[in-house]
Amino acid sequence: MLKKSLIVGALSFALCASSAFAGTVSGTSQLAAEKYIVVFKDQDSLPAGYKELVQKAGGQVSYELKKVGAVEVSSSNPTFLQEIKKSSLVSQTGVENKLYPEGPAIEEAFTPEADASGADLYNKSQWDIKQVTNNGESWTLPGGTGKPVSGDDIVVGVIDTGIDYNHPDLKENYVYGKSFVPGYPDAMDQNSHGTHVAGSIAAKGRTMGIGPDLKVAAYRVFGPSGGAATAHIAEALMTAADDNVDVVNMSLGGYDWFQNPEYATNNVVADVLVFNRAIQYAIKNGVTVVGSAGNNGVDLKSPGQLSGDDKGSTHRSPSSQGLIRVSAGGALKNLAFYSNYGVGKIDVMAPGGDLGPNYDPATGTGRDNTYLCLATIPGGGYGYKGGTSMAAPKTAALAGVIIAQHGKDNISPAQVKHIIQSSAEDVFKTGYDGESGHGLINAVNALK
Repeated sequence: MLKKSLIVGALSFALCASSAFAGTVSGTSQLAAEKYIVVFKDQDSLPAGYKELVQKAGGQVSYELKKVGAVEVSSSNPTFLQEIKKSSLVSQTGVENKLYPEGPAIEEAFTPEADASGADLYNKSQWDIKQVTNNGESWTLPGGTGKPVSGDDIVVGVIDTGIDYNHPDLKENYVYGKSFVPGYPDAMDQNSHGTHVAGSIAAKGRTMGIGPDLKVAAYRVFGPSGGAATAHIAEALMTAADDNVDVVNMSLGGYDWFQNPEYATNNVVADVLVFNRAIQYAIKNGVTVVGSAGNNGVDLKSPGQLSGDDKGSTHRSPSSQGLIRVSAGGALKNLAFYSNYGVGKIDVMAPGGDLGPNYDPATGTGRDNTYLCLATIPGGGYGYKGGTSMAAPKTAALAGVIIAQHGKDNISPAQVKHIIQSSAEDVFKTGYDGESGHGLINAVNALK
């Protein structure tokens, strides 16, 4: 069970499952007490006099989220929350959360043979890409590689640690990058997570992505280490929408614990509300938003159970009914043992990798790394990873190729989501289930 000391109303970056895939929460959460989120009742703009209102309560606006009616505030006034809540213009306010990595980026070392011609690593090792594309059959269908049937390129925004835009498998399909990390103006990946995600989407070289002619854009929110403030991640999502990207992949997330004794419930809700408004802003602007389910091996349908023996309820966040939430499957079309699940919480399943049918999570024996997902990493290399963070980008790429077939701005996020769900392969019980949602994604079915 998830304990309060491990979630504390914070979000944790849904990186790969650990090398032992123990299924436990390994990160720690910290709250920057001097930073607050103030959400106003008008969700489309900031009210007149908002700066003066914040100053009167003892704070200073440090970041504006005008499009969703919210601001980040710095304050050393211990009664700031009580003072700002007196205004009838304020909907919610609270201490701003930061997202922290759930643990180090877990990767298994992989040293390929000397450069070979063609997609040699795809042919040898990328069972996950083959599973979704039916051994490349989807690439023969209109839009199937991500090349638009007509019109402009289809762009998938990757909200993550950045992308190695010099990687030989990615540079052809990389269009631009923006950083929201203070002190790091470049979108270059210094972690590896974002580059691996981008490779699953649009690699074209020794490895292949689901849509090898899709374009990727980096929206970097994480530095080489440390966390990212709610305001910066929300701003990245809204900026991607303003840039008219077609799909956004968010292989990040965590848990919000309500009834945390350290904070009033409405001090946690403010962060949740900002994320929900940002997601809805993106969807209203035609962006299909995809997110990972998390790697804690827990049932998300029961908020009370997620809190363990602590009071209150715990919820996966960020979340939205418009978001496509993805669980992780293995090469044998099984639910990966680390993947979160839950009726009403999962939309589809996609390959995220595991350690093979003989692996015992309790003892760590029987491990087979070839059941992980191989993709690009910084420095022109390749690495194995496993997690719902690897499953989500394959679904984001599928959304991209669906849009490529229909034409940019010609199909709504709701329609894209419906096609992904209705074309998914039943792998467990017939119809919907809590482990795979509507089923395992299938590019051939989605494009026919």
